[in-house]
Amino acid sequence: MVVKNSKDLENLMRIGQICGLTLQHMLAHVEPGITTRQLDAIGAEFLKKHSARSAPITAYKFPGTTCISVNDEVAHGIPGDKMIRAGDVVNIDVSAVLEGYWGDTGATMLVPPVKPEYQRMCDFTTQALWAGIRAAKANVPLYNIGKAVEEVAKRGRYNIIRNLGGHGVGRGIHEEPTVFNYYTRQAKQPLTEGLVITIEPFLSVGKGRIYTARDGWTLKTVDRKVAAQYEHTVVIAGDTAIPVTKVS
Repeated sequence: MVVKNSKDLENLMRIGQICGLTLQHMLAHVEPGITTRQLDAIGAEFLKKHSARSAPITAYKFPGTTCISVNDEVAHGIPGDKMIRAGDVVNIDVSAVLEGYWGDTGATMLVPPVKPEYQRMCDFTTQALWAGIRAAKANVPLYNIGKAVEEVAKRGRYNIIRNLGGHGVGRGIHEEPTVFNYYTRQAKQPLTEGLVITIEPFLSVGKGRIYTARDGWTLKTVDRKVAAQYEHTVVIAGDTAIPVTKVS
């Protein structure tokens, strides 16, 4: 989507804030003993309270309101009877639609006791997210985002999960362009004023290769190593990118 007017931006900010607040609300309830289904229900109730609909359900008939991925699950985890335990790595991805506008955000949370190597991975993934956001400017090549993310990953000595990345969003949950998390000349097209995209680096302590589980949705690491993901929906606005899902 390309923002055309103030109404577009206002509506994107509205759904973006709903997604961000839902994510924060769910993260606040992550604790040992809660199941991913219970956590998803908390998110569903919060979205309903704000009149928003789940994007995964609306677009793909996903069997859950949100995606909740634990430990070696990287993305698209189906909420169910899995119980969160001490020491787990939990990723929550919230995307929703309101009045034809779509937003998407996500974050990884470490359940105490926290392993220092996992905290470092999350810190570098957060740094990679903001490096990508700072690189997102009008009239620069799209690959600047991937280059910025890749530089942070290399500095931290982490592998990027290369077949996952950001995407266009706004009038649907997955639109063009693909936002790679590494430098590739394939992404040489310029970022345009008003373009709406997600930036979402995936960094792993392992080799970074994934496969689809038998449920047909959940993406897991081949080597059973953990990964982290952080995501914002942003609007390209001149020399900056506005993170509409960032909650103050």
